[in-house]
Amino acid sequence: MPIIKSAIERVRVNEKAAARNASQMSAMRTAIKKFDKAKLAGADNVEDLYKQAVSAIDRAHSKGLIKANKAARDKSRLAARLAK
Repeated sequence: MPIIKSAIERVRVNEKAAARNASQMSAMRTAIKKFDKAKLAGADNVEDLYKQAVSAIDRAHSKGLIKANKAARDKSRLAARLAK
């Protein structure tokens, strides 16, 4: 455990950021899984779920949680699944 006041604050800030980042990543993965499940089941709200998944991917990329290539790759795979 740090002793210096600024180091203590950094630990606190980093813990908050880690929790926020984990939540954002989880939301992105959940949106993608919901889309996949709906597509396999043949649901009628697939278009909406696709838009939500792409939005979640873009949000994660804009926050710096995933890199540009991963975002593009994931969106491309989703579009391919939607078109099938």
